[in-house]
Amino acid sequence: MTANRTSSLLALCFLFCLTQLLANAAEVGSTSVEEIQQILLKLSDKKSSIRKTAIMDLARYEHPGLVALIDAFKLRQLYVWNDDVVILCPKIEGKTAALQDPLTQEPITDVSGKQLRVTVTELKQIRPGRPERGLAENVKSLFKLSSPNEETKLSGVKKCGEAKTIKGLGKLTDLALEKLDDLATGNQSKKIPRLALESALLIRISRISVDAGSTHLKLVTQLGHTKSQRSQKFLEKSLAQLEKDPALAPQIQRTYQAAIAKIRTYQRLSSLLGNLFRGLSLGSVLILMALGLAITFGLMGVINMAHGELMMIGAYTTYVVQLVFAHTPETPNNWYFIFALPASFLASAAVGLLIEFFVVRHLYKRPLESLLATWGVGLILIQIIRLRFGDNIGVNAPSWGRGGIEVIQDLVFPYGRCFIIAICVLSVGAMYYLMHYTKIGLMMRATMQNREMASSLGVNTGFVDRCTFAFGSGIAGIAGYAWTLIGGVTPDMGQTNFIVDSFLVVVTGGVGEIIGVIWAGLGIGGLTKTLEPTTGTIWAKILLLIAVVIFIQFKPSGLFAAKGRLADD
Repeated sequence: MTANRTSSLLALCFLFCLTQLLANAAEVGSTSVEEIQQILLKLSDKKSSIRKTAIMDLARYEHPGLVALIDAFKLRQLYVWNDDVVILCPKIEGKTAALQDPLTQEPITDVSGKQLRVTVTELKQIRPGRPERGLAENVKSLFKLSSPNEETKLSGVKKCGEAKTIKGLGKLTDLALEKLDDLATGNQSKKIPRLALESALLIRISRISVDAGSTHLKLVTQLGHTKSQRSQKFLEKSLAQLEKDPALAPQIQRTYQAAIAKIRTYQRLSSLLGNLFRGLSLGSVLILMALGLAITFGLMGVINMAHGELMMIGAYTTYVVQLVFAHTPETPNNWYFIFALPASFLASAAVGLLIEFFVVRHLYKRPLESLLATWGVGLILIQIIRLRFGDNIGVNAPSWGRGGIEVIQDLVFPYGRCFIIAICVLSVGAMYYLMHYTKIGLMMRATMQNREMASSLGVNTGFVDRCTFAFGSGIAGIAGYAWTLIGGVTPDMGQTNFIVDSFLVVVTGGVGEIIGVIWAGLGIGGLTKTLEPTTGTIWAKILLLIAVVIFIQFKPSGLFAAKGRLADD
């Protein structure tokens, strides 16, 4: 009995304490809102100094609605009505307007519960000048530090470390440092503490002169440990200013140079890894393109210059499926991208069948004629698409295809490029299975080795040719489908950007060799993206072409030359 009574008393005490805490929190919250409302009234004062003081006073409060309030203040959307600051609803009917609370953005209601409407003449607009708008923009970065939204908070952390913001905050830099130090030791995602520490260091080093000696140099060394591009630019700019003084101490110069060198080394490594990953994703697209070219040229001896347009068909099919599913960034319908995969394959395969039936089947083993004929077909397809869709369209990636995963600092692998690599792996696996473990694959390989012998053994070589061409065309359509995640879609995208590189992949890898296509595609894609940052796009293409020409001089049959009977052809 005594134990039960003790438990009941403890439970009552706990409930009482909890009630008091909630009541106190509600009272504090109510008090904060009232204080903010009083400060807001000062924003309408005629004196600029009072308006600036009011903005700085607001910076000491934490409320989720303050970011939107500051935006409304800068856009002159705040009004005074009956000694209260309000926002007007976007729609003004006649000479009356509905009112909203500036902090919560919720409608202000009258005693009957209806949204309050007042005449426009009863309102006094708050009209900030340029100095107040600039200060408000800087203070907004402080409000963002308290935002529950991680992206908003990250934006505020970055903004607080900018030189313009540091200068504009003035006396509020102490408050900014306090908040940044809290975030630097918090439990958020790894990026926020790292950037908060960097922004705090940038504020501190901006406030401490180089004459402070070891304190200043310690901050310089710590900035070097951040290994970020922003710190590198700050240190380089600061060192350039300091070196104008001929009496600059060598120790200061060495400390700055060591910090800059450390950041540069890391950034070079990060940039190299990023370029290699982008090359891997570009190589994956080239592999998808070259797979179809490799099997059609190896099987039929046809140089299909319309292969780039088949890729374009896949990209435009993805766009059409997006329209059917009414997918937009504002109203996403990610299912469209799932259905676009088979649709792009089938559409390109169907166009490939038509090309094979009307053009290619008359030109087997005649490479020059097939090259000219398919080039003409490609021009026709480009003009048809241009007449129907125009020169440019926008394919919106699915919501899961935006963003990326940060592997290490400043090295992000975009989800879209990861998906492209996965699609390439699956397509290569499907191609390998088809060629080695299915009846149609056996017939393809038999026809490729000896067309006459395969035909005499009952293989319908015409049917095999159609299947091969359709399958190769469908793979090109998948390449176009994948490209919509990372690149633009235009009618001449295949002819301009991919057809030459795809043939380079086929020639370098070895005609008809899947493993050669894979290695050549990855090599050419990686080399292209590694050269582009240094030489530019045009020179990267030229140097790549020179490298391939030199390679072919030593290995005319490619990386993986044909063996056995195929080597005799």
